[in-house]
Amino acid sequence: MIQKFEFKELDLKGAFEITPFYATDERGGFVKDYNIDMFKQHGINHELKEVFYTISKRGVIRAEHFQLVKQQAKLVRCISGHVYDVIVDLRPDSETFGKWQGFDLTGENQKTLYVPEFFGHGYLVLEDSIVSYKCGEVFYGEGDSGIMYNDPDLGIEWPFEKIGGEDKLIISEKDKHLMSLKEYLKKSKVKE
Repeated sequence: MIQKFEFKELDLKGAFEITPFYATDERGGFVKDYNIDMFKQHGINHELKEVFYTISKRGVIRAEHFQLVKQQAKLVRCISGHVYDVIVDLRPDSETFGKWQGFDLTGENQKTLYVPEFFGHGYLVLEDSIVSYKCGEVFYGEGDSGIMYNDPDLGIEWPFEKIGGEDKLIISEKDKHLMSLKEYLKKSKVKE
């Protein structure tokens, strides 16, 4: 079986859901989730500068992370397990500013999200998981930031029932103290 690359632009313009190239035979399978020329053919100019992985337990929530400076576009794919992945458009001049979309990323479906610059990204871990990030900018600690997972202005509908309820969340100290969407707007207006 051979599954070729498929690119589906999302309602949040500039973001894509990508099905990677996948081939199987009697030995097993081969996955290619990035090819610079193929991506450019579909209007995605994403050159890798850093690759990393997160290893997370069921119940972990990673809030809507982004960098305030040195914006970090990323390709995100669940290598194993299952996460409910959410992206948020944080471009103040965008017609979809503050809108979010959620996706089930699993080791089985192999879907990849292209998360553009000026987007927030986070996920709820529904099964122990390994998630791959292929970033277009290196991590810049001084610019590291995010918006709370439960920000009322974003209104993200997380599937907490799939982990036994919101009280089962595992959340880092840093993520407990992230900003609100309103605070983000104030910071982004200062930079304009």
